[in-house]
Amino acid sequence: MKTHSFLAILSLLSITLPLAIASDPSPLQDFCIGVNTPTDGVFVNGKFCKDPELATADDFFFSGLDMARNTESSPVGSNVTAVNVNQIPGLNTLGISLVRIDYGVNGQNPPHTHPRATEILVVQEGTLFVGFVSSFPENRLFNKTLNKGDVFVFPEGLIHFQSNVGKTPAVAFAALSSQNPGVILIANTVFGSKPPIDPNVLARTFQLDPKVIMDLQTKFGS
Repeated sequence: MKTHSFLAILSLLSITLPLAIASDPSPLQDFCIGVNTPTDGVFVNGKFCKDPELATADDFFFSGLDMARNTESSPVGSNVTAVNVNQIPGLNTLGISLVRIDYGVNGQNPPHTHPRATEILVVQEGTLFVGFVSSFPENRLFNKTLNKGDVFVFPEGLIHFQSNVGKTPAVAFAALSSQNPGVILIANTVFGSKPPIDPNVLARTFQLDPKVIMDLQTKFGS
């Protein structure tokens, strides 16, 4: 709903509220193909815009999501193939992207969050146990077992996960409401930061012995 329409409705209902509304601006052109050089470009949403006269169909194209990815070399047994503005430069300013996720048997996409996007996931093959946790202080877990064709939504910014609970490899596709949604892997971020967080801080946070924290930092910081 447009901002002016929303304000008009409030006026008709004689509602007086302190109001603040914010949203990403709508693009003012058909597209803004991202390039990494500033030559004759305009900087928009983290990318320089390519001259529209030089745009081609390949700026809006990506191939290969039909191919299974290797999950055996991953410590968590999954492989995420991102298709965002870095793979399709024509996505710049369009506010959408895609991922393919391959899960080995017992593989998982561990707890993580996307700071700039809501995610909607559909299972193509296999059985996944998925969930997200609401914000503090409720910390409520919403979880579901998904089979082929099932869909689940992970709200923007909330910690979520997927785990393959079937007896065969699984595949899912997910759309995200940002051209560059970002990802924060909880364990990797907390225990693998550079430079590392003071172990005493994390020991108090997680109520663990500092030696356990240092062992985790060694594992995730390598």
